[in-house]
Amino acid sequence: MAMRPLIGITMRLEHHTRRFYLGRDYCEAIYAAGGLPIHIPLTTEREQIDDIVSRIDGVLLPGCDSDPDPTLYGDDPHPMLGIVLPEKDATDLAVVDEAEKRNLPILGICFGMQILNVARGGSLIQDIPSQVEGAINHQQGIPRERNSHRIRIESGSLIRELSNTHDNVMVNSHHHQAVKVVGDGLQATSWTSDGVIESIEDSRPDRNVFGVQWHPELSWDGTIMGE
Repeated sequence: MAMRPLIGITMRLEHHTRRFYLGRDYCEAIYAAGGLPIHIPLTTEREQIDDIVSRIDGVLLPGCDSDPDPTLYGDDPHPMLGIVLPEKDATDLAVVDEAEKRNLPILGICFGMQILNVARGGSLIQDIPSQVEGAINHQQGIPRERNSHRIRIESGSLIRELSNTHDNVMVNSHHHQAVKVVGDGLQATSWTSDGVIESIEDSRPDRNVFGVQWHPELSWDGTIMGE
């Protein structure tokens, strides 16, 4: 029996209780895709992060209910900035750094896409409703798996290849922040009608680094997008 690749998932932190948490859909999706999920605890100990990342085959940076610290990209906090958890930011940034050194595949989902962009020197829109003129609703609520808005996909991009489709595909939406300035070595590959970036990927052809603003893990047993 072939060994499943080990996919490390950074944990999330419940700020009131200090408990780790992670939506079960991430692990179920990884296992269904042929991988074996491995939880990466939040830690500021770089040696521990390096030890864990040295043993895995890929990284998933999941979503969460907090925002990246705007000081990481040189901005002051916007009035609508959500909870900031520096320990979580530091863990994700350390994991990205070590994964980059080892040329591991990286997938960032929602917050994970945002922190990936920040790790590459990019910046974020801190609050879409108040900072994007004519913004559509990017916080659809329940049911979370429902596809609620369309995206335009760049021709020749990885997301176009993975989705095997063209423009005007539907995705779910659960975020109030988004990529503003795209980070070094990354390129935007899909957008909503209001201009918000919905996916990024590495511009180097030999690197598999990818971020999506929607949550494909919520529909892993079907298609990642719907018409």
